[in-house]
Amino acid sequence: MKQDIRKLTPTQIKDWFVQNGEQGFRAKQVHEWLWKKSAHSFGQMSNLSVPLREKLEMAFEIRPLSVATEQRSNDGTIKSSFRLFDGNLVEGVLIPALRNDDTLQDRERTDATGGPRMTACVSSQVGCSLTCKFCATGYMDRKRNLDAAEIYDQVVAIDRQAKANYEAPLTNIVYMGMGEPLLNYKNVLESVDRITSPDGLGMSAKRITVSTAGIAKMIKQLGDDQVKFNLALSLHAANDVKRNQIMPINESNSLKNLAESLNYFYRKTGTRVTFEYIVFYNFNDTLQDAKELWEFTKRVPAKINIIEYNPIAEANFTNTDPQTLDKFAGFLDAKGVTVNIRRSRGKDIDAACGQLAGKEK
Repeated sequence: MKQDIRKLTPTQIKDWFVQNGEQGFRAKQVHEWLWKKSAHSFGQMSNLSVPLREKLEMAFEIRPLSVATEQRSNDGTIKSSFRLFDGNLVEGVLIPALRNDDTLQDRERTDATGGPRMTACVSSQVGCSLTCKFCATGYMDRKRNLDAAEIYDQVVAIDRQAKANYEAPLTNIVYMGMGEPLLNYKNVLESVDRITSPDGLGMSAKRITVSTAGIAKMIKQLGDDQVKFNLALSLHAANDVKRNQIMPINESNSLKNLAESLNYFYRKTGTRVTFEYIVFYNFNDTLQDAKELWEFTKRVPAKINIIEYNPIAEANFTNTDPQTLDKFAGFLDAKGVTVNIRRSRGKDIDAACGQLAGKEK
C-alpha cells in the first residue's frame, strides 16, 4: 500500500531519497511543492525529473480533498462541501467582510493592510461527539478526525475562492466548522504549523482562532505548548445548570474547571480569551444571565462575542428579541466588558455558525 507522503516528516522523506539512491536535497524540493505550492500530484513537481516523479508515484500518494459542491449566499458568503479521499464530507465557509456590509463596523471590514477581510471557517472532524443541542453537527456521529493535510487543504481551497471571487487573499482562519478541535489536538496543531510556517502558507498565528466547547485539560495543554493563535470558548451560559442542558460536555468540564484552565492558558500565553455567547429566547437572555456572564469574565480575562442563533431542523431554539438583546449587551457594556454583537453570515445556505452538517447539496 502506498504511503501518504504528507504524513511524513522532512527527515523521513530525505531518508527515503537517500535509501533509493537519490540526492537528499530533493526532499526539500518535494516538501516545498507539498506545503508551500500546495501540489496535489507528483506530476506538478516540474523541477524533478520525470523518472523521479514516476518513482515517487510508485511509492507514495497525495490525498487531496476536492470541492463536491459550492453554494453562494445573498451576502457573499460561500459554503463548500469538501469530499475527502475516503468519500466522507466536511464543510468549510468563506466569509468576506464586504465594504457595503452595514452589519459590520469599519474595523471589521478590513485587515491591517486595508484590504477586505476574508475569513475561512474550517472543520477539524467528520461529525462531532459532543452533542451540543443547538448545533447541527452535534446531531451527527463523529466518524473520524481530519488529518493536518485535510485541514490545510480546506484553507488552500477557500483562499483560492477568495482570490477568484473577490480578488483578495485570506486574512483570517477560524477553526469553528464541524467538530471539536481540541479532541483532534495533534492534527489541529500540526495544521496550524503548516499554515503559519515560512515553509508553508506563511500566515500569522495571530490571525487564527481555535474555538472549543471547553475541554479543560486540553486548554491547559495549549498553555503548556505556548501556542500563538487565539482561543475562543463556546460558553452560551455562565451557570452550570443551564450549560449542562445545552452542552453535555459541561458535566465533565464544569465552569469552575474551565475558569482554572483558561486562567492557566492566559498566564502561559498572555492571550486573552474570547467567549462566544448565543442569546436564546427565554433561556439565557435575562439580566440575571448577563450578571452571571459578567461575574465569569471577572474570573477570566476575556472579551465577549454575542452571536446570533441560526435555526436548525433538529432544535427549537429561537433568538431573543432585539430589545432584550440590547438590555443584555448594555448591562455588560456598562460593567466595562468588551462586547461585540456578531451578525450571522450565510444563513440562507445553512453556512452560518452551528448549521454545518456535511451534506452534499
